[in-house]
Amino acid sequence: MTQEIKAPVPPFTAETAAQKVRMAEDAWNSRDPDRVALVYTEDTLWRNRAEFPKGRDQVREFLQRKWAKELDYRLIKELWAFTDHRIAVRFAYEWRDDSGQWSRSYGNENWEFNSQGFMQRRFASINDLPITSEQRLFHWPLGRRPDEHASLSDLGL
Repeated sequence: MTQEIKAPVPPFTAETAAQKVRMAEDAWNSRDPDRVALVYTEDTLWRNRAEFPKGRDQVREFLQRKWAKELDYRLIKELWAFTDHRIAVRFAYEWRDDSGQWSRSYGNENWEFNSQGFMQRRFASINDLPITSEQRLFHWPLGRRPDEHASLSDLGL
């Protein structure tokens, strides 16, 4: 039986680390918990704010709750640093709650991958800033961010 591979795999280069970041951004912008959970190991360990999901099933449940609360979710991730099997990312995403209040959430993630390219650890630190609808910067249709859309650095975030 062959082991499943989630390319690109470690050791990362600047190009493959950036590719891995964009693939993660695209998956999260799908807002599909089943799709997103498949990039993590079966025994993945997370810290996301004050939650500590363990394993794909808990990650899937976490993501279902997240996207039920964070409506019209749009995310941009940017590579910050990398080593052979680790990637550091900074990100921002915009979302609104069911009352119509918009927020921009900023954060940093540290990722660790196994040799098959699956994420085995994800540690996220996130802060939320209430914004007005006029302060929003992410206006593409729901789903994948268009390639020509400004990056976090381009937006001054």
